[in-house]
Amino acid sequence: MASAAITADAAPDKGAALAAQVKAGEAIYARCLACHALAYDRTGPRHCGLFGRRAGSVKGFNYSDAMKHSNIVWNEKTLNLFLSNPIKTVPGTTMTYAGVASEKERSDLISYLKQANTSPECKK
Repeated sequence: MASAAITADAAPDKGAALAAQVKAGEAIYARCLACHALAYDRTGPRHCGLFGRRAGSVKGFNYSDAMKHSNIVWNEKTLNLFLSNPIKTVPGTTMTYAGVASEKERSDLISYLKQANTSPECKK
């Protein structure tokens, strides 16, 4: 019986921790806004619908050949790798950003992007 109480008490803590991670990720995403937006293309492609999408596949966006032929499908693992060093991960990409060195910051950013995908902005 005690373990059920611990599990019930742990659930709100997990939710609060995820909310804090998403909030931290949103602050990190501010760096991305120089080139990207959630719902529309800028210098870089939109991020709504990112998870499960093949890299280089947003219709109408002018990707580098390197990105179009990278065979990446975006998920937590591939996004983490790419964000750590975009130029090394996809040589020839036109994304010249050096990447997010901090593993925690990448994790926070990915949590934000996952949550944002279900936001009203991405549901339009």
